[in-house]
Amino acid sequence: MKKTTIASMLLLALATNVQAAGKLSLYHWFEYIPQELLDKFSKEYDVEVTMDTYDSNEALLASLKAGKLGSYDLAVPGDYMVKIMKGEGMLDTFKPEELSNFGNIEKQWLDVPFDPGRKSSIPYQWGTTSFSVNRDVYKGPADSLSIIFDPPQALKGKINVLDTAGETLTLASLYLGIPQCSTDKSQLKALSKLVNKAKKDWASFGSDVAKDVLVSGDAAAGMIWSGFSAKARNEGANIEYIFPKEGYLVWMDNVVLLKDAPNRENALKFMNFLLEPENAAAVTNFAQYSAGVKGTEPYLTDAVKNSPESHPPKGSKGVFVQACDQKVQEMYDAIWTRLKK
Repeated sequence: MKKTTIASMLLLALATNVQAAGKLSLYHWFEYIPQELLDKFSKEYDVEVTMDTYDSNEALLASLKAGKLGSYDLAVPGDYMVKIMKGEGMLDTFKPEELSNFGNIEKQWLDVPFDPGRKSSIPYQWGTTSFSVNRDVYKGPADSLSIIFDPPQALKGKINVLDTAGETLTLASLYLGIPQCSTDKSQLKALSKLVNKAKKDWASFGSDVAKDVLVSGDAAAGMIWSGFSAKARNEGANIEYIFPKEGYLVWMDNVVLLKDAPNRENALKFMNFLLEPENAAAVTNFAQYSAGVKGTEPYLTDAVKNSPESHPPKGSKGVFVQACDQKVQEMYDAIWTRLKK
């Protein structure tokens, strides 16, 4: 009887291990990957894929800090958040030879400052963050971030702002002409004053609704990611995506291998899968950004290739959000907390 019990336990353990080997757990931005692509991977590798979503880099970090680290295999943070997560000890590393498609990464996205040599991440999609204006509502000049932070009368009370501290405060800093991660008290005071004064002219804070409120007409202008703006335009909103004279944000989202990933082998398989040009293009066609992978162009739709949101004018200024030192970040967090009250 004892031998039978031990044998049964061994069989159960083996079955459990086999089941665990066929899983992959993603922590991903909302509305950012086509279900068909997840189904394709699942079918090709006989892996059950589950996915939870978040709506900002800060929400991702907070969730992992609150105990979710070890629950997911992969996440998709922005450039500056990769650096923060690495500093927090949240990322695992891999060797290039563990990904047969590692050579498909475009050169400009290979040796990046937030993950030199790509030891913990691969490029996912890149784009810009700025704002869009409904041209049925407002036909005036819109070449400045004043549309968001000191709006004309026609747009007051009709503006949506992304619920992301890093992007919102960086755009506000560009408008004021002050450096990111400033420690100058007068500059920080001016930044706080600007956003709190502007708040009365905003209708809402919302990242996951940034597209929908422009399509529905609930907002006539709003901070938005370039791909979301393209989607809103394609859904019928008469909007123009602006590359303001003060500057706009450039970002690269990245797939990172998380520390204590429960399905590390499958995580690497999925990362390698996303580096296939056809698969990377499938994400681009869905999300309407740009991939950091060679050879995607033959698979892209004409709408994506010709999207005005993906073609900043010559001479325009795009900047990356910087990861501030912890003490400096605490000052910016205080500004954001006050703004959200």
